[in-house]
Amino acid sequence: MPRESPPIAFGERSRVVEGFRAYGLIVAMWLRSTMAYRASFVMTTFGNFAATAFDFVAIMLMFSHVDSLGGYSLPEIALLYGVSGTAFGLSDLVLGSMDRLGRRVRDGTLDTLLVRPVPVLAQVAADRFALRRLGRVTQGLLVLGYALVSLDIAWTPLKVLMLPLMVLSGAAVFGAVFVAGAAFQFFAQDASEVQNSFTYGGTTLLQYPPSIFAKDLVRGVTFVVPLAFVSWLPALYVLGRDYPLDLPQWVAFLPPVVAALCWVPAGLAWRAGLRAYRSTGN
Repeated sequence: MPRESPPIAFGERSRVVEGFRAYGLIVAMWLRSTMAYRASFVMTTFGNFAATAFDFVAIMLMFSHVDSLGGYSLPEIALLYGVSGTAFGLSDLVLGSMDRLGRRVRDGTLDTLLVRPVPVLAQVAADRFALRRLGRVTQGLLVLGYALVSLDIAWTPLKVLMLPLMVLSGAAVFGAVFVAGAAFQFFAQDASEVQNSFTYGGTTLLQYPPSIFAKDLVRGVTFVVPLAFVSWLPALYVLGRDYPLDLPQWVAFLPPVVAALCWVPAGLAWRAGLRAYRSTGN
């Protein structure tokens, strides 16, 4: 009797597993290459740390002249900064190479990835994996640690759980934005700056309290590109502050759901872009 073909769901799961395995192998290759020049790695990591640290130094300088910003103290803003910086740093570490896709589309080197028996997304994400980006993660964690030590928070089990939850969920939200931005480059080809406006620009936006921004902007990053679920909403629950736009308190627990929902259109956009790709010159 003819053998039945495996269910589509099983094929999808095996392809996901294959993608993670390929990603790990490519990352391991780049890590070996990086560790061959350890002094260079240490210097570039410190440079990455120092460059991102200037953002928080600028905030500290502002607080040398004011007592609060939008009604928030320095430690409260440090919490927003630390959460968004750490979440973005993790996503940038894992998927930061996605912004190179436009260059590959233009020069045709994406074709070499298409002929390999490995998911293209895994190859693009792991390409030139830069461990030096740990500097951004470290800097975000240090600012977050300063905030937690300085703030007088009435801790509950839910608030303790919220800290790792919002960092990991925030990284997943930024990851979906990275993938969606890369998918857009299949059509625009030279749109890395558009992608960066939502990734790097988004994390800069989230470092400041929502009270200093116009309500239309807050609505946009809550209901259109839901970056508010990275740090603003869950962090305001930890701080015990009122939410923007008179949102109910339970929205603070939605970051994992929002992150999962963000990956649905990002994945569909990636598939659509990959299918539309017709090599360089087209």
